[in-house]
Amino acid sequence: MRWDHLADTPAVPADIALFGRDAVTTRTFDTPEFRGITFHEVRARSIVNRVPGASRMPFEWTVNPYRGCTHACVYCFARKTHSYLDLDTGIGFDSQIVVKVNAPELLRGQLASRRWTGAHIAMGTNVDCYQRAEGRYRLMPGILEALRDHANPFSILTKGTLILRDLDLLRQAAEVTEVGVSVSVGFTDEELWRTVEPGTPAPERRLDVVRTLAAHGIGCGVLMAPVVPFLGDRPEQLRDTVRAIAEAGATSVTPLVLHLRPGAREWYFTWLRHHHPELVGRYERMYAAGAYAPTWYQRRITRQVHELAAEFDMGPAGRGAHRATPVPDHHARVPEAEQLTLL
Repeated sequence: MRWDHLADTPAVPADIALFGRDAVTTRTFDTPEFRGITFHEVRARSIVNRVPGASRMPFEWTVNPYRGCTHACVYCFARKTHSYLDLDTGIGFDSQIVVKVNAPELLRGQLASRRWTGAHIAMGTNVDCYQRAEGRYRLMPGILEALRDHANPFSILTKGTLILRDLDLLRQAAEVTEVGVSVSVGFTDEELWRTVEPGTPAPERRLDVVRTLAAHGIGCGVLMAPVVPFLGDRPEQLRDTVRAIAEAGATSVTPLVLHLRPGAREWYFTWLRHHHPELVGRYERMYAAGAYAPTWYQRRITRQVHELAAEFDMGPAGRGAHRATPVPDHHARVPEAEQLTLL
């Protein structure tokens, strides 16, 4: 593994790497929830990452305490980042998890620096900060405490129900700064969920997060992502999903169509050939021009979802949303090493 070169770009000098080989401890845990998973505990040299200036993202700074993700979503855009460590972007991404164990103390130090200006920090932009590993390592409470204590605005995007463990900290932070929370729910179809997002909580459990946050005065938007072509885009599926999101009390709904960047594309097509071989040709044609579905298709899905949202008395993102999480522009040019898009 190229631990000496783990940084925000795939090739950097060792003297500016985020940490060196001697800072890595590898562990496995023989418990049902972590069986088959290897954790690489590292002491990072930096935890606040700057979004490249050429990006059109609505935020400038990110914090990502983990790399790799046990959610095991077959479409995950961040798979490519594992290749920078010479780790497999398929099963390896799902089972080889890098844990920045000093993230809370490192963040607190960086927020206290005179050079820090209190800019918004986005979390969950690479992999989910509330994936299963967080249940053991408990990095987020310390991170939230640091942000609260410095009244630093932040947002979280997650598919994890573990965020409710930190409800009190979120409420405390919301009293002193701007806090945005969004939950990702692309569909409510149970069969589709079990096959494409096998390590995530069920969609209904994620919507329970929205309900609970709303009940405690924390507005929560939903990223309806991804909308999966030919598998989750039938009108009745879109209707069922938007209805469930509205009934959960979400402040907004933002549809995002599946995109397949290098790393994710290969793994998704492997899954597709196994589960839906009849769709391979259609996908090859739809994504022939690159990572994104054709513009006409994306616009059609967006229009349908927004019409449904209006029908269920809920606006799209940006229309009255309470402390909404910024939504990434998925057509922005972003370096592969820090892919700031949907989970």
